[in-house]
Amino acid sequence: MQQLTFARLAGALIALCIPLTVQAAETSLGTFKDWQAYSFPESGKTVCVVWGGPQKSEGKYKKRGDIRVFIAHRRWTKPKRVHEISFEAGYTFKKGSEATVTIDGKKFVLFTDGDTAWNRESKDDAAMVRAMRVGKKLVIQGVSSRGTKTKDSYSLFGFTAAHNAINKACRVK
Repeated sequence: MQQLTFARLAGALIALCIPLTVQAAETSLGTFKDWQAYSFPESGKTVCVVWGGPQKSEGKYKKRGDIRVFIAHRRWTKPKRVHEISFEAGYTFKKGSEATVTIDGKKFVLFTDGDTAWNRESKDDAAMVRAMRVGKKLVIQGVSSRGTKTKDSYSLFGFTAAHNAINKACRVK
């Protein structure tokens, strides 16, 4: 479990740095309503990512950083990482807290570390992606290190087309 957590942390940190570090090397796979799809080289291999931002953010906060959800494919890693989901909160989560994702009534509980939340198992990533592909709305709720409760709502319109684009580009079924 500890190795899996480290692998997820390393993958998410890379995914979070993508917009800043590889813009020149990334290839757009398209914009699909509220979702962006792109690929970029990493260690001589191709990484494919879809990301989106919330349509609505709620909470009694004064300032917040970037708020996004990422789904990444790194099928060449050991173990293979596909449909890997990470949520960037725009603040540091309360230590030891969990974030809750609801997709059209289906609930997922994620662990948090720093400003990011993940599923514990790859099978949970796959289940969440399946729910996102058929869903209409995703809501994530969390608590900041200062105790501020937040609720971010994402439209899932366009997600399936964006996900199909990264699946095709990285040859993921």
